Amino acid sequence: MIPYILLVLGLSLLLVGGKTLVDGASAIAARLGLSAGLIGLTIVAFGTSAPELLVCVTAALKGNSDIAVGNVVGSNIANITLVLGITGLVFPVVITPSILRMDYTFTMITTVLFFLLALNGVISFVEGLVLVTLFVLVNMYFFKKIGRVEISDEETVQLKKKSVWISIGYVLLGVGGLYLGSELFVENGVIIATSLGVSERIIGITVIAVGTSLPELITSVIAAIKKETDIAIGNVLGSNMMNILSIIGITALVRPIPISADFIYNDFIWMIAFTAILFPLMRIRYAISRIDGGILLVGYAVYIFFLLW
Repeated sequence: MIPYILLVLGLSLLLVGGKTLVDGASAIAARLGLSAGLIGLTIVAFGTSAPELLVCVTAALKGNSDIAVGNVVGSNIANITLVLGITGLVFPVVITPSILRMDYTFTMITTVLFFLLALNGVISFVEGLVLVTLFVLVNMYFFKKIGRVEISDEETVQLKKKSVWISIGYVLLGVGGLYLGSELFVENGVIIATSLGVSERIIGITVIAVGTSLPELITSVIAAIKKETDIAIGNVLGSNMMNILSIIGITALVRPIPISADFIYNDFIWMIAFTAILFPLMRIRYAISRIDGGILLVGYAVYIFFLLW
């Protein structure tokens, strides 16, 4: 029972730590004169993916590579099927031509690239460097193409009012929460998997992946409720790109990541298939309707059925 409690505690620390880090760093960035839009495109985006990053690096350092890979692959599958599916049920997600042309295209290319790099059974230091470099270049392209997106002057003013020392304290608490949370989450995930006779691959793809995808789920659902569905779809596609380019890339720089055949010839195929299926769903009516959301959720249920079969 204790490992389950510690697993939940670890997840809670990851989520709270990520938000605390974002709050503190955003306030500091605002004081340095950065716009709220630029803060959102950089610091906030990093903060929502921080749980996945810390979990992957911690798992890789502990030699639990299946949890590291499962976390990313499982998160990407969950983002498309669970997050986008639930979001579509809450409120239909409107798709603009630019999302299909840019966001989706980059996401699909990144997903296929991840598969091709994994075919030799390892993501090496050099391949990690390639992924991180691509991450920097893609973000530079998007920033140049889209430009700065102002959220509101009022938000920037509110951020500037926060004490510098309190903001620094938030950053330190956030980093501490992420570190401790990742340690508890990975360690107890392994303990639970071992006690249940479940492989680290499955526990990584299911419990850990869905857990670390909660920030994306919460962000997308809130955006859907506010009818800001462009944020919802951008959040999902952007997170999937970041998971591969930055999280796998940075983790491989820390330590090469072995990729098992089960991932390459099973889970990777599902990940690519779900990403490919997303295109016609978005293109037909330029929206993810409630029916489409239901289809995506059924797809996830089918995947989990075959995973556990």
